[in-house]
Amino acid sequence: MTRDPIDPTGLIAESFLIEGITPSECRTIFFEWAMGIGADVDTQAAVKIHLGRHQPTHPDHPMIVTLLSALGDLRPPKRRGGRRARVPE
Repeated sequence: MTRDPIDPTGLIAESFLIEGITPSECRTIFFEWAMGIGADVDTQAAVKIHLGRHQPTHPDHPMIVTLLSALGDLRPPKRRGGRRARVPE
């Protein structure tokens, strides 16, 4: 069996087989998946591929909601604090 580069451990695919899975469990699975994919994988593109694979057959599944949320407004974090915030000039 070949390893899927966007779901190397099969976590996302397996989540669709779990009967009665909750949104909270889907978020946990998504987080584990996100931590486990390679640094060379474009996360946004991978999420879109997962949606293309699973949304047609599982449109109301909580993992679909989680994946759609992952495509939401992703802004880089604002700088907070730093030396200027701690040391008076």
